[in-house]
Amino acid sequence: MVVAVVGATGLVGTKMLQVLEERNFPVSNLLPVASERSVGKLVQFRGKAYPIVGMATAVNLRPDVAIFSAGGSVSKEWAPKFADVGTIVIDNSSAWRMDPDKKLVVPEVNADVLTSADKIIANPNCSTIQMVVALKPLHDRYKIRRIVVSTYQSVTGTGVKAVNQLMQERKGEAGEKAYPHPIDLNLLPHIDVFLDNGYTKEEMKMVLETKKIMGDDSIRVTATTVRVPVMGGHSEAVNIEFEQDFDLDEVRRLLTEAPGVVVVDNPANFEYPMPLMAHDKDDVFVGRIRRDESQEKTLNLWVVSDNLRKGAATNAVQIAEYLLQKGILTSKTTA
Repeated sequence: MVVAVVGATGLVGTKMLQVLEERNFPVSNLLPVASERSVGKLVQFRGKAYPIVGMATAVNLRPDVAIFSAGGSVSKEWAPKFADVGTIVIDNSSAWRMDPDKKLVVPEVNADVLTSADKIIANPNCSTIQMVVALKPLHDRYKIRRIVVSTYQSVTGTGVKAVNQLMQERKGEAGEKAYPHPIDLNLLPHIDVFLDNGYTKEEMKMVLETKKIMGDDSIRVTATTVRVPVMGGHSEAVNIEFEQDFDLDEVRRLLTEAPGVVVVDNPANFEYPMPLMAHDKDDVFVGRIRRDESQEKTLNLWVVSDNLRKGAATNAVQIAEYLLQKGILTSKTTA
């Protein structure tokens, strides 16, 4: 495969290169793509240095697949240009997620919706991905009526600028700010922009994307998303009301058997998922599994995952792996 990674110098782009290498994705030639100011700089991949190229150059080289993590406006402009030359685009921005003509995919949940006609495929929001991976087997068994989710999201979800702000504040140094308030020893109930309904865009992403990925508009979702001074991953407190009642032992079995899920649920020994546990791993960790005693047919879960990996880079690479396995993604040089 000739593989383009668009936004190769960013936090997620760098993680995409790492994941492609770790998972031994068949890359015959890598095209790291970034802004014009980075063109010509070198990126290391599998012990070899690859020069960064610009967008137009990458399109002209007609890669087999392009994995985007460069922001919505870049994706809106350039993803169709890649698609027009036969490249399959897997886009990590919000640009295409709610487009009715584009698939929004988490492989463990709904990879079967993909066909050879899909040239631009959307990678969901990080906080949505980890939640639906945990909820899919439970929805299949008990049918979800309503989800109430509160998130505790790592600064890495904002990017390098936010990580730098946290570290500078921790050292007592002045520097450029990613947030309107201090983040060290603080938390911000504010991710992305506020909308007219009082929710943030991040919160509404979780509402709308969950329905689309699960293929069920009847699921009611409400979210509060919070930025916390944490590295390693996002955490979520998820309260789920089902149509059918459940048995906790069966819930644990379903989660244990679910692809991509690791159950860590032994409160007696203080064992439960944490961002430090999830850091640099591809799994979705689930714990604090307990019945909501205030309402029938309702379950509480604590869900943690590395937002740069499963929440972004790994999910995108897994989509490419699925397309390859199904023969949808083929090399132009051998096809």
